[in-house]
Amino acid sequence: MGKLLNQIVKENDIKNIPKEDYKELAKEIRVKLVQSISRTGGHLASNLGAVELTMALHLTLNFPEDKLVWDVGHQSYVHKILTGRADLFGTLRQMDGLSGFPKVKENVCDTFDTGHSSTSISVALGLAKARDLRGTDEKIFAVIGDGALSGGMAYEALNNAASLHSNMVVVLNDNKMSIAPNVGGMSNYLGKIRANRKYRNLKANVESALDKIPNLGQPLAKHIKKAKNSIKQLFIPGMLFEDMGLIYIGPVDGHDTQELLTAFETAVSVVDQPVLVHVLTKKGKGYKPAEKKPSLFHGVGPFDIHSGIPETGDEKSYTDVFGQWMVQKGGEMPELVSVCAAMPDGTGVVDFADKYPERFFDVGIAEEHAVTFAAGLAAGGMRPVVSIYSTFLQRGYDQILHDVCMNQLPVVFAVDRSGIVGRDGETHQGIFDLSYFGTMPNMTVLSPMDDEDFILALDYAVSRQDGPVAVRYPRGNVFSCKVDRSYDDGYQMGKAEVLQEGSQVVVLAVGNMVEKALEAAHILAGQGIEPTVVNMRFVKPFDKELVRRLAGENQLIVTMEDNVYSGGFSAMIQAFLQENGLGAVDCLPICLPDAFIGHGAPEELYVKYKMDAASVAERIMQRL
Repeated sequence: MGKLLNQIVKENDIKNIPKEDYKELAKEIRVKLVQSISRTGGHLASNLGAVELTMALHLTLNFPEDKLVWDVGHQSYVHKILTGRADLFGTLRQMDGLSGFPKVKENVCDTFDTGHSSTSISVALGLAKARDLRGTDEKIFAVIGDGALSGGMAYEALNNAASLHSNMVVVLNDNKMSIAPNVGGMSNYLGKIRANRKYRNLKANVESALDKIPNLGQPLAKHIKKAKNSIKQLFIPGMLFEDMGLIYIGPVDGHDTQELLTAFETAVSVVDQPVLVHVLTKKGKGYKPAEKKPSLFHGVGPFDIHSGIPETGDEKSYTDVFGQWMVQKGGEMPELVSVCAAMPDGTGVVDFADKYPERFFDVGIAEEHAVTFAAGLAAGGMRPVVSIYSTFLQRGYDQILHDVCMNQLPVVFAVDRSGIVGRDGETHQGIFDLSYFGTMPNMTVLSPMDDEDFILALDYAVSRQDGPVAVRYPRGNVFSCKVDRSYDDGYQMGKAEVLQEGSQVVVLAVGNMVEKALEAAHILAGQGIEPTVVNMRFVKPFDKELVRRLAGENQLIVTMEDNVYSGGFSAMIQAFLQENGLGAVDCLPICLPDAFIGHGAPEELYVKYKMDAASVAERIMQRL
């Protein structure tokens, strides 16, 4: 580490750094970020853009008494460095190491666990009201990106802010991007503000000039004050934030520490109103590859520092397979449309967007709206495919249930990053989707086992006319089982696929776990145990006829899924057996515990929870 960064070993140590050294400290922090993340992977561009912003926050606040809430939280790396965790950065996103997001249990200066978008203002409002009720005086800050303002929850919080009648500060980190370039009205609105920077000095200049006019100045100032909203409209159309009850300061240069400090000091001096400080930053600042391609360096694996080229192989991912399928199907079905929520790259629909731009809709970070918008498209005769990560689709639960399922609309949900996701940890693991989809009437849930099965599942899903279908698939490289499917006419409603016949033990496996089931079966074969292995394909409705038959022929039923137990596939199977008088059959559920799963490489986590092939084989032998 650099000589200045070496002086920061705990929170508030930055206040001992001389002002003239702030630029050098920012440089050392950026070097630290690039060097560390090039080895561990992580969210680079957003943190490079927030260096001076975070420094100014730490110079303004006293930790841990004052409270800082990060929206999403992937841009909190500099905050971690400035609170004494720089020496631990080699463990970032590694098993039992530093989280890539704020974690209260990791450090007392992390105010709130975050990982999903548009939540920070609501949390900060709650903290501020709790402070007022307790009669204390700590400062409350929330940092939210411009992309997160496309999330409806942020507007709900802003709408409620005026009722606070007390100070809290919302810092709008405006880098013109979320993950993909921002879309919609808020992006256009902020663009107009950026183009009208003279506004921030207007009020002070006008008042100063009027004060110099004898007799006439003060009365004229009163008249102008009454008309201030009209004057603001000339410079900033809408004045959304002040109209919602917040004092607006900005735009401020997000890479000028002194200017940021002045803005923050002004903001906390306001007694009876919340304040929004609009900060302009450059995503990826200080590292040329990240500046040129900020989307690529939003979340990145290990990479070569000099070239910026990621250290990845040429393997095909499930997201790649989905993207190729979308383009092909788009040519066959003119009614097919794509809906995503700010992640066209992440969900693999960029090529579809390029080829069929009039049928591609990126609604921004607004999963609830994405789902109901898709419901409207389906009701209007289109065939929408909604591609969203499993963890983010949780936010649209009510819309899926109420607007799609209840209306029995043919919406396809492409549920990317299902199951164990890995290094992003608790907030990003897709381990609840089988449970929340399983509660929904009229919903069909598919979980294919490999690349070929995935295509069959998607074809089946888009062919259905009588209701919604969710197709869940994991992050990472595809598994190719090379099953002989010459006999296979494709998916048939609720029918499973028997991969190998055996005796004594039957393994009912779902999606990503089929590969591990086959590996476990190979290990067991060496012990003289030949299990039946079933690729369930359908989780809802599952193949009840097959399960009933196999339960009568075997002494042990093993269920394998990358979901929590509660409400998941294993719980469904056990409930079915009890209801059908087959409760005496021994069941071994291989699934995740009802808990939040921390960060680590997926295979490390499978081993930890005894869900890898070797552990599964051992558990089966012990049970027998």
